[in-house]
Amino acid sequence: MTTTPTTPMTPTTPAPTRRGAVLARMTAVEGRLLVRDPSVLFFALLFPATVLTVLGLVMPWADEPYDTSDPLLARITAITGYTPIVLSMAVATVALSTFPSIVATYRQRGVLRRLSTTPVGPYRLLVAQVLVNLATLLAAAALAVTAGAVVLGISLPVQPLLVLGVFALAVLSSFALGSLVAALAPTAAAANGWGMTLYFVSLFFAGVWLPLPVMPQVVQDIAAYTPLGAASQAMTAAWVGQPFPTTQVLVMAAWALIATPVAVRLFRWT
Repeated sequence: MTTTPTTPMTPTTPAPTRRGAVLARMTAVEGRLLVRDPSVLFFALLFPATVLTVLGLVMPWADEPYDTSDPLLARITAITGYTPIVLSMAVATVALSTFPSIVATYRQRGVLRRLSTTPVGPYRLLVAQVLVNLATLLAAAALAVTAGAVVLGISLPVQPLLVLGVFALAVLSSFALGSLVAALAPTAAAANGWGMTLYFVSLFFAGVWLPLPVMPQVVQDIAAYTPLGAASQAMTAAWVGQPFPTTQVLVMAAWALIATPVAVRLFRWT
């Protein structure tokens, strides 16, 4: 009687684990690239603290009431009321200007074409970028608020956890919009042009040029349905203790959940 030798079975790594490992490696690579680029690191980490501190020290309106027509907003200084706007601007700067240009540069230089032959996939590339920048922007927000409290005496948020959650949603929704540009722009110049157009429009609705409370009601209503306008309104509400910003939170969540899969579907490797 003969026996057939059996080949020992080699353990295989489950697919979800492999996918997680690929995403982790991609995120680590993108993190190292961000740290090595001084200009990108500045705008992602130091920009909000710099802008807030300069405005608070230079602008004569910084110590005036933010909005005398609203009992809650009248209790805070203008620079405190402007803090959520600065944080929203910082998110937009990275999500709509820096991020699309980086991905488009990868495309222009053929990096994406080479990545298309690997298990990375557009989803992991975009998610890796979002994770790295989310961590960096959260650190930047903490640095800006700390600097504002120490140097300028800004009031701390009444609902800090809600502010943190809204800020994270602002990053996700803004990067979803930026991902649409990153998915399609053929060159870095095109990404910069498309992204900067969205950037300046977003800054208007976020209240950078003119605070939202003093804008016409129709502009405030439209702003609530844009990622940055919703972020600015929701963060301000959480900062001063206004009612929960349900509409704005749902709007940001919708942008993140709808625009991101669309960007993945439309993503061009070349």
